[in-house]
Amino acid sequence: MSRPDLNLLVTLDVLLAEGSVAKAARRLKLSPSAMSRALARLRETTGDPLLVRAGRGLVPTPRAVELGAQVGRLVKEAQALLRPAERLELARLTRSFALRNSDGFVENFGPALLARVAEQAPGVQLRFVPKPDKDSGPMREGAVDLETGVVGGSTGPEVRTQALFRDRFVGVVRAGHPLSEGRITAARFAAGRHILISRRGLDRGPVDDALELVGLTRKVAAVVGGFAEALALARGSDLIATVPERYTGTLREGLLTFPLPVKLAALTISLLWHPRLDADPAHRWLRGLVKEVCGGSSPT
Repeated sequence: MSRPDLNLLVTLDVLLAEGSVAKAARRLKLSPSAMSRALARLRETTGDPLLVRAGRGLVPTPRAVELGAQVGRLVKEAQALLRPAERLELARLTRSFALRNSDGFVENFGPALLARVAEQAPGVQLRFVPKPDKDSGPMREGAVDLETGVVGGSTGPEVRTQALFRDRFVGVVRAGHPLSEGRITAARFAAGRHILISRRGLDRGPVDDALELVGLTRKVAAVVGGFAEALALARGSDLIATVPERYTGTLREGLLTFPLPVKLAALTISLLWHPRLDADPAHRWLRGLVKEVCGGSSPT
């Protein structure tokens, strides 16, 4: 069975309202012949004459009268659906957003973000979910509304991105660690026992590549999946963690942070979302809040 032409609903609505092919044609900016052909298609589709001649005018058949109220309602609903979204009323907004981030985001930026949301849109709930990988599938499937992180090769080509801030890697040890005294050279840094952060469980990372360039290697004593785990180990041992500076600010409280004695490329932390949410007013508002909260000067 062929799918009916839904444009005929608008045509029928106008024909029934005007009761005249000529007047309906003028209203829809069509020629009288085009409107006559549209009426013929309506008659064929519905199996009813719909409008029949009575003197010089046209009158609706019982079937047309029956359809009239339904058609008018459907056309109005369709027009409401297709018009631009009305101005967002944050005070009345009731919605839940899922934000996927690596550990460190909630601790550093969560309180300020929640405070702004509560002030502007108290009916909005934020659900912070863990980020075990960079797969864009959850965004594509609608399970995640917004994400922060480094754009990589596994990021879906359709995903929208916006830079939030630049970050750099720093070294972190417990207070009183041997590296807390004296100049931290590449040799002293490499001689320590290290924690490698790898969500995929790798035994080598960018620090190893940087050390290799200056003829050094390090001993990786532990491999963990996130920043919080690495910093917890550094806090309770003599292990050395290497983490992004801004992203882990709160997590590093009470620990000694130092610039790395080897060169590592800076990071750009970005906001990521699926294009289907690009024009959504509430989503645009939330993106603006996250950018505002994460804004500020980058590390030098």
